[in-house]
Amino acid sequence: MRFADPLWLLLLLVLPLELWMRWPRPARAPRTSIGYPVLALLGRAAGGGRSRWASLPLALRSLGVALLVLAMARPQTEGEVHDRDVKGRNIMLTLDISSSMKALDFKTGNRLEAAKQVMVDFINRRQGDFMGMVVFAGRGFTQAPLTNDRGVLLDLLDRAEIGMLPDGTAIGTALAMSENHLKDLPRGSGVVLLITDGGNNTGTPDPITAAEAARALGIRIYTIGVSSQGRTAIAPYKTGRPSTMEVPSALSSADERTLRRIASISGGRYYRAMDAGTLSDVMHDIDQLEKSELRLHEVRNYREWFVALVIPAAALLSLALWLRAGKLRTLP
Repeated sequence: MRFADPLWLLLLLVLPLELWMRWPRPARAPRTSIGYPVLALLGRAAGGGRSRWASLPLALRSLGVALLVLAMARPQTEGEVHDRDVKGRNIMLTLDISSSMKALDFKTGNRLEAAKQVMVDFINRRQGDFMGMVVFAGRGFTQAPLTNDRGVLLDLLDRAEIGMLPDGTAIGTALAMSENHLKDLPRGSGVVLLITDGGNNTGTPDPITAAEAARALGIRIYTIGVSSQGRTAIAPYKTGRPSTMEVPSALSSADERTLRRIASISGGRYYRAMDAGTLSDVMHDIDQLEKSELRLHEVRNYREWFVALVIPAAALLSLALWLRAGKLRTLP
């Protein structure tokens, strides 16, 4: 059972207050009054049958209103349900799009272009997997939530470009965002594939903290450092400021140690890709991940039960109105 519009249920909090304010109470004698012995006998007289039922219309009316409120909240139960077993993983692709990714290490283009090319092949080879994508530079951004629609994912991958985020390398932030998409899934079925060419230099949490969180959640992180040895020329690109031709440093040993530690803590592996061929081999290696068997519980539609509440609510309100206007009518 679920409610499609649960906010209507807040109105139920008003009904007890209304009952308390409207419920009949015995009249209290004034503090100063003139006593008449004859009238005292009337106070001791037993109430009639009608007086005992005087509060019934109010009770029926309140119950009818409560049923109407429940009807407006639209209670639903599962209708057509389909359970199926699939073998696959939930993979978050976490891609660095900082300015250093435009370095011309690879013959097929800059680092980002080479990474996107092998990611296209990787995505096309995955069968039965749900995949999403987080891109990051100075901050992270969810480019695609988990989906099994490879066409949508490939289109969003093609739109990921250098300059769409403030510059920097927020690895820890990107990992935390990726883990957030996997945290509620079965333990051991989530994988983060991190592709970067540098070390963390901004954002929170730090990468090691993010790796420890992944281990606690049962998420493995595979880290790929894309960088050749030595300094490499960088391609110019437009960011609203003059085109640049910086020469970025290669992935340092300290950065590699951090990437290795991230992978080790979470139970994954670290890879170093110094050219397009090696990067492709790395993706093929990760493609051999053991698949987990998952049971998908799909609800195709829901049954609506508001009519079953509206009918008795209308009957109760009509009965309360009839009693108030007829047999239990009272004068002001």
